[in-house]
Amino acid sequence: MKISARNALKGTVTDIKEGAVTDVITIDIGGGNTVVSSITKDSAERLGIAVGKEVTAVIKASDVMLAVD
Repeated sequence: MKISARNALKGTVTDIKEGAVTDVITIDIGGGNTVVSSITKDSAERLGIAVGKEVTAVIKASDVMLAVD
């Protein structure tokens, strides 16, 4: 698969929190870092997302916002 997004982080699924409509997937990307993704339950099933599966988190955003107190 080729994709134009430049922010692609490979990792391993470590946790899945199943919801009624969406699942929250935690991915270990190494170095003690994780990425969390919320995807539809249908997408998770179609992609065969399971704990231990190798995945690529593709991040495509036009803005990255920061906030401080």
